[in-house]
Amino acid sequence: MDDNRRSQFRDAGTDRSAAAQVPDTPQTRAPAYRLAFTDTDFMLRKDLRPVRLQLELLKPGLILDERGINSTVVLFGGARIPEPSQKKTARTKTLAELSKYYDEAREFARLMTLKSMSTYGRDHVIATGGGPGVMEAGNRGAADAGGASIGLNIVLPHEQAPNEYVTPGLCFNFHYFAIRKMHFLMRARAICVFPGGFGTLDETFEALTLIQTDRMKRVPFLLFGEEFWRRIINWEALADAGTIGAEDLDLFRFVETAAEAVEIIDNWPG
Repeated sequence: MDDNRRSQFRDAGTDRSAAAQVPDTPQTRAPAYRLAFTDTDFMLRKDLRPVRLQLELLKPGLILDERGINSTVVLFGGARIPEPSQKKTARTKTLAELSKYYDEAREFARLMTLKSMSTYGRDHVIATGGGPGVMEAGNRGAADAGGASIGLNIVLPHEQAPNEYVTPGLCFNFHYFAIRKMHFLMRARAICVFPGGFGTLDETFEALTLIQTDRMKRVPFLLFGEEFWRRIINWEALADAGTIGAEDLDLFRFVETAAEAVEIIDNWPG
């Protein structure tokens, strides 16, 4: 709704402009005189952490609401997985072999975006971490289909810049991992996980835990690359040890191809 329809009070933007025109005096130069919401030093104070957390929750949520985006399909996966044409430059032989999942992520995102466009881009919109590797493949596939996609970037020492395929108006940047993770899952109607490292594992197990504990509704949870996942995680050992229930192994499915994943999502009950 237009701000002018919500309130008869003078808006904050007008006062921000007016405050910049005041006479230059010792009083107006003092930090105490700055409008609180324009004072970056004030906003970065430790005491303001709850406010910053709230702002990171609010900003992307409001923008996605304004764009009419109801649901997403989330792609998690390694930033270091190259596209096949670049696999000769991969750091390891295994990464070169995993490059095939770049193409599968790209094709999966393309197919899902074509379906999303039938609802005017409101449902099953591709959402990634916005970075390179599998994330780039997801945003690229959406662009191949001529649709929009979301990138949830985060400030990191490495690999933090958004890839060129994220829709600019849907490219967000975060300071707090926790709030970024919330945005990944709040609208998720399917979660697809490709081979990756610590970040991918973190996101995978957090999402599985939320579903296992009924903190999140069950959605299609697809792990691309059964050989990779079984090599790095002994899933059955967890069940055999009793640290998870045998039924928890049914919370996810292994898939190999984009077409297989789309079929499972299309035929998911409800």
